[in-house]
Amino acid sequence: MKKRYVTEKDVERIAWLAHIELTEDEKEMFTEQFNRILEFFRKIDEVDTEGIPPTYHVLDLVNIFRKDEVKDSLPREEALKNAPKKEDAFFKSPRIV
Repeated sequence: MKKRYVTEKDVERIAWLAHIELTEDEKEMFTEQFNRILEFFRKIDEVDTEGIPPTYHVLDLVNIFRKDEVKDSLPREEALKNAPKKEDAFFKSPRIV
């Protein structure tokens, strides 16, 4: 019998966190699918990687960032001209609390 990494209880918790309602059949199906995925990871863990350097990026890129250059910013009036709501010199947004 294969080891079960994820139980139906785990799937129920994941569904609750994602605000998804699952039928009993879906819980069973997702439990099986999660366990198959984790079984693949277990197989990958068996690969001998001794002497293999870690890969942080698949392409041999060094520094892909642009240089910081000081530039004049957008004038306040220009930035606010298409704002749906503004108050004084600021964007106004709905209260979120």
